[in-house]
Amino acid sequence: MHPADPSAPTITSARQFRRIAATVALVGVAIQLVLTSYYLGMAHAPRPHHLPVGLIATDAQARELESELNADGSYRVTRYASAAALTAATEQREIYGGLDVTGQTPHLYLATAAGPSAANVLRTTFTTVLQKRTAAAVAELADPVPAAAVRALTAPGTITDVVPLPADDRNGGSLGMLVQALALGGTVASLGLGRLIPRARRSWRRGVGHLTTLVVYALASAAIVLWSMSWFGVGANADHSTLFWGFGLVSLAITGSTAGLVALIGPAGAVAGFLYFTIGTVISGASIPPEFLPTWGQRLGQALPTGAGTQYVRDSLYFPDAPLAHPLLVLGLYAGLGALAILVTNVLPNRADRTAELPMPGT
Repeated sequence: MHPADPSAPTITSARQFRRIAATVALVGVAIQLVLTSYYLGMAHAPRPHHLPVGLIATDAQARELESELNADGSYRVTRYASAAALTAATEQREIYGGLDVTGQTPHLYLATAAGPSAANVLRTTFTTVLQKRTAAAVAELADPVPAAAVRALTAPGTITDVVPLPADDRNGGSLGMLVQALALGGTVASLGLGRLIPRARRSWRRGVGHLTTLVVYALASAAIVLWSMSWFGVGANADHSTLFWGFGLVSLAITGSTAGLVALIGPAGAVAGFLYFTIGTVISGASIPPEFLPTWGQRLGQALPTGAGTQYVRDSLYFPDAPLAHPLLVLGLYAGLGALAILVTNVLPNRADRTAELPMPGT
């Protein structure tokens, strides 16, 4: 048995105990209320908001369809001159797919890898368009309707999945799991290093050592995630070099920014890692496409390392032609500013001879 710490606070009365217990319970209930409201607000009934889609149509067809698709703000329609141009835009993830109504039978192009929920919405819209076209055509025909006309009107539309999900990830759940693993691992590592590194006195050597530790952890984390993916065949056809450096940058963005905040403001900075995992993963775009979130959720999600990391990993896995400049910029800023904060706070004069930004047991 260890002797009691005489400096540790003690509870001296039942009234004091009840007051502390009530405070803890109220804080727990408040956090639960906030998180429940947040999760349900984001995910209970997602619907598209200005979902980018393509359209190949004549001017008359385009006027009718654009008016219908843009009526409630669900879609943002861009016209293309050919199926090749629409397909290229889909492969670069500029759009989630599109519709070609210039032929006798409408043709739907989609990319399941961009998000199964978005693909399902496009299929539903495609079915609605087919039904309306059929109804309008039938209304123009005189009785009796020729058999050839019946066959033409009832012919199903054609669907092309331009970027399908691989057989080993049919439900598209792997991306969300990978981002959660990176976020949770980075959060735990940040907190652990926050307890370990400050035991040494501040100096430029400690700053370099802290940053080096974060970089080594990020590279090790990337290697582990990439290795574990291979067990299940996920990303077998992707560029593993691009994935490795992307995973490493995501990890460094999370751990570096959290450690930088701890260095600047103290223990409260560790909350950043907690928020990345509890708040950031929901709006990262991994399970719910960004365009299915409220506008503020979409913008915040893509500005966090979890959202930028999701975009980088998804494009590296399924959309090699998509540009990676935006996620690289966001991740680089988090990692770079965090590293700068760590170095600067350790180089500054240490007049108080401090040894820790975080309180240590027994101090």
